[in-house]
Amino acid sequence: MLAHPLYRNPIQLPRALCRSRSIAVESGQSEIGEGRLFLEKHPSLPIKKLRRSLLLEFMGFIPSVLYALPAIAAPMFEMKEPEVIRTLKLPDGVRVQEVVEGEGPEARDGDLVEVNYVCRRSNGYFVHSTVDQFSGESMPVVIPLDDNQIIKGLKEILIGMKVGGKRRGLIPPSVGYINENLKPIPDEFGPRRSLLSHAKEPLIFEVQLLKVL
Repeated sequence: MLAHPLYRNPIQLPRALCRSRSIAVESGQSEIGEGRLFLEKHPSLPIKKLRRSLLLEFMGFIPSVLYALPAIAAPMFEMKEPEVIRTLKLPDGVRVQEVVEGEGPEARDGDLVEVNYVCRRSNGYFVHSTVDQFSGESMPVVIPLDDNQIIKGLKEILIGMKVGGKRRGLIPPSVGYINENLKPIPDEFGPRRSLLSHAKEPLIFEVQLLKVL
């Protein structure tokens, strides 16, 4: 006798249900009456009292598969950090990593530069960026490389960079936002408040030099 198409799979059905089905077929009853026959044969076995493992197995959920194949349960995506060309530690505690070495004009003290940046806390949590995280649209900022207008740590990261280059730097609070008017600072109240709330902790800036004006 050929099995019903519904049961042609590697999942084993509960023995009680399989037994009730064979009884129903042998007695000439229709498949519609199989469930009724099962309940009549086992009136004292409500569904809610079925063993949890048996019920899960019947539903096709096999927990052992998740342990054997964790990639099925929670696929992991590998995230690779960009290779660092060189790392430099400055006397005031700023750590600079050269990620991409540009090929354009070099930024010098007193220059006016246009940059994109991402600011994060030292634990990696996002604080602010000139690039929208969802659309990818950027709103670069123009910053003078002047101690009175830019946080000193970022100035040190930018000086010596060439247009097209990218650097990452860890800036201690002593050379960070010691003054609320120092750039870069968001114009919007929310992002501005968020950034300044972390002014007394190290911040990571990932910056790309777009132009030397």
